[in-house]
Amino acid sequence: MRTLDTAAIRALYEKSRARHAEARTRFGRPLTLAEKVLLAHATDLDQEFVRGESFCQFAPDRVAMQDATAQMALLQFMHAGRKEAAVPSTVHCDHLIQAYVGAQRDLDTAIEQNREVYDFLKSVSNKYGVGFWEPGAGIIHQVVLENYAFPGGMMLGTDSHTPNAGGLGMVAVGVGGADAVDVMAGLPWEVKYPKLIGVKLTGKMSGWTSGKDVILKLCGILTTKGGTNAIVEYFGEGADTISCTGKGTITNMGAELGATTSIFPFDAKMAEYLTVTERADVAALAKEFADCLRADDEVLADPSKFYDQIVEIDLSTLEPHVVGPHSPDVARPISKMEADVESESFPPNISSALIGSCTNSSYEDIGRAVHVAKQASAHGLKARMPFFVSPGSDQIFETMKRDGQLAALEAVGAIVLANACGPCIGQWKRDDVKTGERNSIVNSFNRNFRGRNDANPETLSFITSPEITTAFALSGDLRFNPLEDELKGADGQSFKLQPPTADELPAKGFAKGDQGFVEPAEDGSAVEVVVREDSERLQLLAKFQPWDGEDLRDMPVLVKAKGKCTTDHISPAGKWLRFRGHLDRISDNAFTGATNAFRDEIGKGKNQLTGEIQAYPAVARDYKAAGLGWCVVGDVNYGEGSSREHAAMSPRFLGCEAVVVRSFARIHETNLKKQGVLPLTFQDPADYDKILEDDRITITGLAQLAPGSTMTMLIRHHDGTQDEATLLHSLNAEQIGWYRAGSALNLIAQQQG
Repeated sequence: MRTLDTAAIRALYEKSRARHAEARTRFGRPLTLAEKVLLAHATDLDQEFVRGESFCQFAPDRVAMQDATAQMALLQFMHAGRKEAAVPSTVHCDHLIQAYVGAQRDLDTAIEQNREVYDFLKSVSNKYGVGFWEPGAGIIHQVVLENYAFPGGMMLGTDSHTPNAGGLGMVAVGVGGADAVDVMAGLPWEVKYPKLIGVKLTGKMSGWTSGKDVILKLCGILTTKGGTNAIVEYFGEGADTISCTGKGTITNMGAELGATTSIFPFDAKMAEYLTVTERADVAALAKEFADCLRADDEVLADPSKFYDQIVEIDLSTLEPHVVGPHSPDVARPISKMEADVESESFPPNISSALIGSCTNSSYEDIGRAVHVAKQASAHGLKARMPFFVSPGSDQIFETMKRDGQLAALEAVGAIVLANACGPCIGQWKRDDVKTGERNSIVNSFNRNFRGRNDANPETLSFITSPEITTAFALSGDLRFNPLEDELKGADGQSFKLQPPTADELPAKGFAKGDQGFVEPAEDGSAVEVVVREDSERLQLLAKFQPWDGEDLRDMPVLVKAKGKCTTDHISPAGKWLRFRGHLDRISDNAFTGATNAFRDEIGKGKNQLTGEIQAYPAVARDYKAAGLGWCVVGDVNYGEGSSREHAAMSPRFLGCEAVVVRSFARIHETNLKKQGVLPLTFQDPADYDKILEDDRITITGLAQLAPGSTMTMLIRHHDGTQDEATLLHSLNAEQIGWYRAGSALNLIAQQQG
């Protein structure tokens, strides 16, 4: 479980080469890289492969789960009727460690506070043949890149930033736990066959520009909706100049485009990374089958014929970027930052600076930040505010310590946090800023939705590279441009920071620490998985009820969400992470971040049974107690962001029957389907405006539910008048089976026996 099976990889590559030849004949054209990996993993080639339309089935090579989502995934897997996972699978304990005072103390606190959850995850992994990475071992995506990712493979991960492994040439897709359970149970993974966005990289980066700036630039071009139901495939001579971990940074943040995944072709940089991480045998195999791991030559010669969209970025002219606040697609080059600070009245004084996370914690990332820090130290200058560093893995941390990087960062005042997600996902305890206090932070993370990092909706979070973040930490001013401006040292001298340089990989290889990996039992039949009946952290699941054969009638609208409604808004993280294994308890956070379109109030709505304005979970529980199913109405790209399936499971648990929106984000729509909630879209997006606060909703046509069918929404207003709207859905025949069974898991259990 700790090492890759090279025999299996060779077999996959041999199958891939044969599949590609067959597909070229069948399609009558050459293939892109993404198509090659997809077709190699398709359950068969007799399916329809129509981009953006067909639902296709694939057989992934492995599954990876982080601890917050693994709880619910494995609780579901326990119902699947299998003795062990059908594919290699791992659990990584990275989400439940709260950042506060420093690495060891924070880790010790997390182990004590979360012991019950860690013990459950360790025992359930042991029982079902799943590899277990203990708390402190590292962030899931960094650990996967160091140990499990390989060119041409396919992996599902229960975290939206799973595409990080695309930096090593993998089709790695963030999914909800129910999708992961399907694959662990030996079933195919089904997804809409993606469109292809080709990103041609020309030139070569220099100076302050890094791989982070490629994806920040692309976020500004495509926006958070631009990659929905698409794979972003990078190519061009510029791609070959970016380090393997730099590629990982770029593909990691492809999640911010809404993309299915992102991928780079195999090259010498990947081979070097595989070799230094003790996978030289995999590198040799990839070289032998290199033709399977890049787009066909004809595609690269005339890419506009083979991609649905082409974006070109010249790395030679690319300027460092800063994005935010509140959305990763609010992008501008750093030279425009000062003007935006003034015009938008952003607080110019930076309250905290943070580097690391799964997106930017490689040896190269840390090295470039260290180069900046050492220049400051030479002038006696330190960070002007709290400056936090989150190493990506124990391996990275030990190498930082051995090579003097840790000492260099601490010399400018950096506080090194545990090898965990921490502030990136809201696991950050702040004493310096009160909730509601407007302040600016700068970080090298991937996602900056309102309230995400510290649960304060008035924190303005700006994302940039680790080296630019370090420069900001030294200046303390959001208007500072290290490409142009000078700093004043403690020695009284003014100086200009020189562009950072660093080795991509450690010359002495990576240092080895206490890696924290636990192999599962060879025979887990005697292993007991214990969940206390009185636990607040864990709860065994009861099956959702199947469809009763009737239309959905007279439903109140619990939530009409206005504007951006991400999974962070539907099921917030932060303090709620501790309840990720207890569906009843965590459902008390449902929609507490959603903006009420009727009142512009967050997290509260009108209880139609009492007339009171209450928190959404309380209203939902009243409706449930009264046996009254309810619905949700949403805006554009509803459910974007994290893959957390709790954003689908909690509404289902509380009685949600349908979610009707202008448009969905891919992962959340799938999660709703898996849990037996009808995800529907307005045929005319303007019909969103017809929904009023006291309406009752009836949805008809469920008995005739079929692929491509439409349904009718009857809107009964409080004054007795009515409106209608036509609703669309994207359920295929199998997904309709999920709905009728009450959930995908119900259907799996029936099929198992």
